[in-house]
Amino acid sequence: AQVVESGGGLVQPGGSLRLSCTAAELTLAWYSVTWHRQAPGKERELVATINSGYQSAVGVTDMDSVKGRFTISRDNDKNTVFLQMNSLKPEDTAMYYCHAKWGVGDFWGQGTQVTVSS
Repeated sequence: AQVVESGGGLVQPGGSLRLSCTAAELTLAWYSVTWHRQAPGKERELVATINSGYQSAVGVTDMDSVKGRFTISRDNDKNTVFLQMNSLKPEDTAMYYCHAKWGVGDFWGQGTQVTVSS
């Protein structure tokens, strides 16, 4: 089983991207899902968290520098967790990773690259 991220790319400052985290063999509604990011030469950081739940919902943005700009949400009908990123800045450039955890189940994706540059 694995989780797969998508939606990254090159965007100009001030632009938006929506990242998706899906899993073919997992029911993401059972999992707490987090988005993390890692910029070159830096440690991986927690960006946002959404708890398990049977209803589609919006989670919590953990990173102060993205509060008010990034939103984590889940759509259980699509078995997908999203990270909506608005007003992107060059310092948001990083590899973004999805992490799903429930009990002993612990799955990381391969990441999707986000580059914010003019």
